[in-house]
Amino acid sequence: MQHTIYLAGGCFWGLEAYMERIYGVKDSLVGYANGKSDQTNYHELHNTDHAETVKVTFDPAQISLDRLLLYYFRVIDPTSIDRQGNDRGRQYRTGIYYTDPKDRPIIAQALEQLQKHYQQKIQIELEPLKNFVVAEEYHQDYLKKNPGGYCHIDLKKANEPLIDPNDYHKPSDGELKAKLSVLQYQVTQESHTERPFDNEYDKLFKPGIYVDITTGEPLFLSTDKFDSGCGWPAFSKPIAKDVVNYHDDTSLNRLRTEVRSRVGKAHLGHVFEDGPKELGGLRYCINSAALKFVPLEDMEKEGYGYLIPTLKAAMLKREVRQK
Repeated sequence: MQHTIYLAGGCFWGLEAYMERIYGVKDSLVGYANGKSDQTNYHELHNTDHAETVKVTFDPAQISLDRLLLYYFRVIDPTSIDRQGNDRGRQYRTGIYYTDPKDRPIIAQALEQLQKHYQQKIQIELEPLKNFVVAEEYHQDYLKKNPGGYCHIDLKKANEPLIDPNDYHKPSDGELKAKLSVLQYQVTQESHTERPFDNEYDKLFKPGIYVDITTGEPLFLSTDKFDSGCGWPAFSKPIAKDVVNYHDDTSLNRLRTEVRSRVGKAHLGHVFEDGPKELGGLRYCINSAALKFVPLEDMEKEGYGYLIPTLKAAMLKREVRQK
């Protein structure tokens, strides 16, 4: 099953190349949308008032519309009028155009959530699609044909993990007690520490991701794990900076920085500034009992397929670094 949405976000060369890199997107096509007539071309946009637009076809089983919109929001200035990057003019306005009326409330809610992050009014058009005209052939896959061509978008953002907290929830205390082992509950809910060198993931270095045992929210990539010799799993950074929170901990009569998961608020461990300098200098010392490891081969079936490109890109980068 496939679904289609039309996104205007400045020069369509960059937006097309960006969308094609997103997990779950199956095809993209550049064109001109929501102008005054059903005919136009690149040189007539100033007369027909069409917006440079990308037709995005995606698999809803792999990426939902609201998640796809979060990727779109990453690479536009939603408060700008008729301008994105260095490009100015009505053809570069932002807009979300739909063909399925059921999409409108989903888009409207996403825009409402986006507005909460800005004091200025967001300027993204929300309209049914009309007068879509496929762009000239030389515009299609422009950056594939011209790798050094102009692009106002940082295409690497497509590989940066986008983890929506709304996809995860914290179970009740009773549910946690039924779900977790005694040690897992003590560590995550009562801030206990498991024994060093005698835990599940200290010496595990298989490809995959580590998620919060209480909620399933992704926390760490296996590529950021290293052997610190401390007896607990050690990571150089979280999978995304906003999936963990930090708190002062003086429980041992000295100041330490406690690390907790974002949605589950589970105690994970602590972060120290004695990690490898080449990896950023931090050491996230994390309890195995706070984590669940999902191997690469199981990520798709367990609902983490959208992170496979991120993990594989990190694996390739590490291989290059180690050569």
